[in-house]
Amino acid sequence: MSEEAKRSPERAKRLPRSVREKQILDAAVRVFSRYGYHSASMDEISDVAGVSKPMIYSYLGAKEDLFTHCIRREANRLLEAVQAGIKPDVAPDMQLWHGLRSFYGFVAEYRESWIVLHRQALTVGGPFADEINVMRSRAVALVSTLVVSAGARRGLGHQAEFSGEGLAAALVGAAESLADWWLDHSDVSDGVLASWLMNLVWLGFNDLVEGEVWRPVE
Repeated sequence: MSEEAKRSPERAKRLPRSVREKQILDAAVRVFSRYGYHSASMDEISDVAGVSKPMIYSYLGAKEDLFTHCIRREANRLLEAVQAGIKPDVAPDMQLWHGLRSFYGFVAEYRESWIVLHRQALTVGGPFADEINVMRSRAVALVSTLVVSAGARRGLGHQAEFSGEGLAAALVGAAESLADWWLDHSDVSDGVLASWLMNLVWLGFNDLVEGEVWRPVE
């Protein structure tokens, strides 16, 4: 039994189902982030959670089901954190700034969650990667709304609508890649990280919504 498992609380009885499920999911995220989907064992998850394996199967299903539940919960928590950080009464660039700060703040606080979402789930692929694509689509839609809003304020609604989704997809991909890099460079603060990305992308976004478009020289 691992040292972490030895420190787990004693198996409690008669806890509400919601509390028990959270207990199991918290333990599963910890174990999956450390060992990966294939190497993580239900025995280890059971020990860390302080519950029996039959209880895990009864509440959240087998290993594949449990991993899916972990992905969905962490994806929802991440998107909720980003949405909560966006201030709708400020300019679009500041909305994006606050959203990025919230995103990187979540990754900093819930490092294990991000490892499960971005490294483990994508590595395993299949239906797990599909779950990540659903999360990414929701994030792209959120950013696209900001880009279109910025264009509409400058009378360029049609142009912004035409390019908004594609530009949002590029930004989301960049934000995810930078977060993955950050896992190995945690000495950089979340605010600095958000500033880097804003300086990389928003100046270009701003030119686009102002009608300034780069074209190759023939």
